[in-house]
Amino acid sequence: MDNLESFFVAAANFVWGTPLLILLLGGGTFFMVYSRFLPFRYLGHAINVLRGKYDDKDDPGEINHFQALSGALAATIGMGNISGVAVAIATGGPGAIFWMWVSAFFGMATKFFTCTLAVMYRGKDKAGQVQGGPMYFISEGLGKKWMPLAIFFAVVGSFGATPIFQTHQTIDAIKDVVLIPMGLETGFYADLIMGILIAILIALVIFGGVTRIGSVASRLVPSMVVLYVGSVIVILLMNLSELWSSLVLIVTDAFTAKAAMGGMVGALILTGARRAAFSNEAGVGTAPLMHGAAKTKEPVREGLVAMLGPAIDTLLICTMTGLAILVTDAWKSGDLNGITLTAKAFEISLPVIGPYILLLCVVIFAITTIFGLGYYGKKCFSFLVGPRIGEYFNFWYVALIIVGAVATLDAIVAFIDMSYGLMAFPTMISAILLAPKVRLAAKQYFQGVNGEKT
Repeated sequence: MDNLESFFVAAANFVWGTPLLILLLGGGTFFMVYSRFLPFRYLGHAINVLRGKYDDKDDPGEINHFQALSGALAATIGMGNISGVAVAIATGGPGAIFWMWVSAFFGMATKFFTCTLAVMYRGKDKAGQVQGGPMYFISEGLGKKWMPLAIFFAVVGSFGATPIFQTHQTIDAIKDVVLIPMGLETGFYADLIMGILIAILIALVIFGGVTRIGSVASRLVPSMVVLYVGSVIVILLMNLSELWSSLVLIVTDAFTAKAAMGGMVGALILTGARRAAFSNEAGVGTAPLMHGAAKTKEPVREGLVAMLGPAIDTLLICTMTGLAILVTDAWKSGDLNGITLTAKAFEISLPVIGPYILLLCVVIFAITTIFGLGYYGKKCFSFLVGPRIGEYFNFWYVALIIVGAVATLDAIVAFIDMSYGLMAFPTMISAILLAPKVRLAAKQYFQGVNGEKT
């Protein structure tokens, strides 16, 4: 197990080198400038699309705009925002949050381009069903000669869309908040039993397909976001005197990296970019798999809805989590990492009730994230083997939940980092090559929108 963990850590560090950093941050900057910031001038329009103003039940697709965003957020808001931020601070110090902000800001432009492409170049699977995602906009948009790149994405996506991190951190939260205080068993068999129970619960939903996933996510995600954000606001108000100094620390530490990275700002930027990718998945290519299923004839509309994702899950949720950890000084509490670090922050400011609020949010966020990731993995696998055989992916996925219950945190994080990094290469390369198509579509669409106003 130690050798396997070392392999994943080394592989993740290799994949997340300078080339990938340039591709994600440089690509996001390119999308932002190339689009002339145009999508951001239509934020109100994006919200109207999200509210269903332009919904048409006869449009191609399987779920509406709100369900698509909720499904995508279900796969991002959760462990990446609660545990992932804690991992970033524990690994790179407070300055890592700043580079998560930078990645998320440019990630909004990346999401706009990649998710517009997901609808623009929807293809059909072997059963004749309309599908969207990087493997389809690569093969349909760039042509069949690029099929090896599409296949590469689908192969890596089949493994990268894994529930192991969410399962592991959910069980850690249950142990820290419930089992340990009650003096109950927390060893291997307890983890295994909880993993099996989670697997059964997830199976009841993911075997129902994207419609059931979108329906469940659209009900659970908004309420949990409100509960979590409200709880963090209370923590920040209780530690208001530390808020400004914590914000200053995030910015200053971002350029000095004294706390954890040995003064190597480049290493700190990488840490922030890796955690931002895990948080909002901009450029990784998973979100287009969900947004590609949206009911719409206008690709730009779904791109506008999708760009709201990084703003919600990274700029809002991740920032609040990071500030809660910093203002309470929980990050100085020794060797705490992941969900246990965030739980410490809640325990300090909201004793007794705080950890239970966090536990509820963690469980719901983790479960909805597992829903979304299962859909992503199944779509990638079905692209390779066809939808009929692809149905068996769900059995593999449910089994991985049990693996996540007993695996080590370091190995899990490294495996996901490696997979997400590999998925980003085909996604970003193809999106950059197809960027002129998106800009032309956006120009034509917004001319029509402006015409409606007049």
